[in-house]
Amino acid sequence: MGPTKYVYFFGGGEAEGRGDQKELLGGKGAGLAEMTRLGIPVPPGFTISTEACLEYYERDHAWAEGLAEQVIEGVRRVEALMDASFGDEERPLLFSVRSGARASMPGMMDTVLNIGLNDRTVQGLVARTGNRRFAFDAYRRLVTMYGDVVLEVPHDHFEAEINSLKSRRKVRSDTELSDEDLERLVRIFKRTVVQVTGRPFPEDPHEQLRKAVNAVFESWHNKRAIEYRRLQSLPDNWGTAVNVQAMVFGNLGETSGSGVAFTRNPATGDNHLYGEYLPNAQGEDVVAGTRDPMSIDSLNDRHPALYKQLQEIRGKLEGHYRDMQDVEFTVQDGKLFMLQTRSGKRTGAAAVRIAMDMVREGKIDVETALLRVDPKQLEQLLHPMIDPKVVYQADAKGLPASPGAAVGKVVFTAEDAKEMAEKGEKVILVRPETSPEDIGGMHAAEGILTCRGGMTSHAAVVARGMGKPCVAGVANVVVNLESGELSVGDRKILRGQVISLNGTTGEIVLRELPLVDPEQAGAFGQFMDWADERRRLRVRANADTPEDARRARKLGAEGIGLCRTEHMFFGADRLPHMRAVILARTEAERRRGLERLLPMQREDFIDIFRAMDGFPVTIRLLDPPLHEFLPKQEELIHKIAEVQFAITKAASLSEIDKLAGELNCWRDLLARVESLHELNPMLGHRGCRLGISFPEIYDMQARAIFEAARKVADRGVVVIPEIMIPLVGDVRELEFVEKRVRAIAEAVLVDDAIAFKVGTMIEVPRAALTADEIGAVAEFFSFGTNDLTQMTFGFSRDDAGPFLAAYEQRGVMKSDPFQSIDERGVGQLMKMAISKGRSAKPNLKIGICGEHGGDPQSVAFCHHAGTDYVSCSPFRVPIARLAAAQAVIRERKS
Repeated sequence: MGPTKYVYFFGGGEAEGRGDQKELLGGKGAGLAEMTRLGIPVPPGFTISTEACLEYYERDHAWAEGLAEQVIEGVRRVEALMDASFGDEERPLLFSVRSGARASMPGMMDTVLNIGLNDRTVQGLVARTGNRRFAFDAYRRLVTMYGDVVLEVPHDHFEAEINSLKSRRKVRSDTELSDEDLERLVRIFKRTVVQVTGRPFPEDPHEQLRKAVNAVFESWHNKRAIEYRRLQSLPDNWGTAVNVQAMVFGNLGETSGSGVAFTRNPATGDNHLYGEYLPNAQGEDVVAGTRDPMSIDSLNDRHPALYKQLQEIRGKLEGHYRDMQDVEFTVQDGKLFMLQTRSGKRTGAAAVRIAMDMVREGKIDVETALLRVDPKQLEQLLHPMIDPKVVYQADAKGLPASPGAAVGKVVFTAEDAKEMAEKGEKVILVRPETSPEDIGGMHAAEGILTCRGGMTSHAAVVARGMGKPCVAGVANVVVNLESGELSVGDRKILRGQVISLNGTTGEIVLRELPLVDPEQAGAFGQFMDWADERRRLRVRANADTPEDARRARKLGAEGIGLCRTEHMFFGADRLPHMRAVILARTEAERRRGLERLLPMQREDFIDIFRAMDGFPVTIRLLDPPLHEFLPKQEELIHKIAEVQFAITKAASLSEIDKLAGELNCWRDLLARVESLHELNPMLGHRGCRLGISFPEIYDMQARAIFEAARKVADRGVVVIPEIMIPLVGDVRELEFVEKRVRAIAEAVLVDDAIAFKVGTMIEVPRAALTADEIGAVAEFFSFGTNDLTQMTFGFSRDDAGPFLAAYEQRGVMKSDPFQSIDERGVGQLMKMAISKGRSAKPNLKIGICGEHGGDPQSVAFCHHAGTDYVSCSPFRVPIARLAAAQAVIRERKS
């Protein structure tokens, strides 16, 4: 058996790799190999596989055996095609070194360009091109990128030097610097490297190449890449490939340039070439946002033949991949070279539009179209937009980089965005331009505003991937990070002031505008119809109010899977009565308080039943511990102290008597709160345990449900109530409550033909283990996956966040079990409960009602496990509908 192959060559119309080898070659390497096979002009090079990256970490940051020899051979093959030699002083060959994971991670890992330049080869580049300015521009870029990425010299050091030189020369753009200026910058930058690292900049091209490859390997585990993978739920064990490719130069002059393009509009899905072009520039100038590029259409005016060629390549790529592509290209002295193709990131709206258009164009079928859209992207289509009824004047306008609307407080750093968002505040992240280090703040923000950059800048690409509104390249906006000011004309906006963004139009408004929910119709409606035609799982919503119920139905919910009755008791007109029930000394006092709550509860159910006419409504009887309805101990102690202090300042005996009476009331309330205190309330006196200890509470709720059902049924509403008893762990608990519920139904409904069901939540592991006993009594099961997860793991969902994050970072857990169902543990209990329950009652209806019901991975699990429905928050209903359809399609294709 020969040595492991780590290097895959491409060039001259031949490629050792293929487009379907993303796991091995990464997305970029697979795309370069496939374009080469298609006869598209691609500079030759080779891809170092992801296996080499993983081996690099296995060998404690050392290359795999045989890799060095394979890299040398790859270099030789490129030299033969390029008629140049790596390190040669007369015909120098230069390389780019780029990352490439199997999934797109834009800007998260590192790139180094112009590898191979030194004080000798730069002279050869001058002689070969006859362009001294270009050669030293390339050299100073190498020192900057290599110094930053490989030698870890902070990029700000180089920026400060070039800005200082531009200031002295009284120029604004890098392109206005002379060749002498650029040569001077090289010397300054190399001196900076020595000052920071204590070592000279490496002159050996082979050392440059080896260390650049190492730096790309290392960038797989840099902070921003780790954060991006966490946000996108990507595994840490993939590794990255490294693409070493002959340099082509977009910075040779006005007949050269670089661009980024999408074969369709990634924001709207419109079927036209979309992107940007920057003459006399290398690729990083376009994506970094440091220079404002031109529209891709401008290339048609400057170089119509090149634009036509690019359009032809667009058609070839779309015809081959049958998907929208994201491409990078360079024009060198009028000749076009393609540097990348990959499936382009797109907004939710664009994803739906492109999928449907490609069905109409005959490129894909309906099922492929449904698989093309990530269910989570649909959430973007459901988020607010600026109320179209509002008339407003934009204070500034930039590029509509990512659609949608956002309102929030201005912040200028990613750290501030994360900190304020964690406190529940909505923020807009404002930056001159974003960089990969801002990824956490971009995720936390409601929207993003940059004064520089274009439609393919880092801010635009990442915002579209996240579904965040973004306005970029706003010409009349100045961001001063030092003073913490956003200047729009003569107006200054400080940190914490509220602004509004319209990412669809590129407008900025320096005040708060009202947002409304968008209408779901047209293409989106047809797309969801396709999904509904294919799914087996029904989708319900978790809704506690008539407004939530109406919204859920509008979004396609087929009933309510969880109506939490406890939320109905927190209103200002109800909480005092609920507290009176809790503080009652006798059953008679308790019943009097419940009689006052009964009509309020009944009206709640009447409104919800009306909203869900014809669909089932699953109502969970009171679940939380009683102390949640009472003031906190700390608040009462503080109040008692206030009254005691007031007594010392009282001016009369009557005032003292009045305050003393008030003090006794507060002390009685504190004593009652303390008597209800539990060390572990989530495992304490809650759920059906309350209904057994104080059966009159559940009696009142059952009466309110059935009286409401009878009332709306009399008015022609088709009502299907389902009463759900929470926290059952033993069948006898269910039997006790179920018997009382049915007795009340018999008394209230009399002869009314209202079909109802009584069932239970499966959220205690013992309930899953004894589901055959429970299933003989219950008419339906609903898995409360939040509680079932915390009781199975022994985690407190309220306290587990910090260490679960550490678990994910250290590879102990792949994902948060409160976000996606733990299939190996919690999932096995669910499967057991389904099997046991249906052994007792074959037609037992089974669903889930935790927020897992809106997680695509969990929806797929529920499909395979055999549940009848999932239930989730209203805005996640379309997500669950599509995920359920995808589960059917993938099952059929497997």
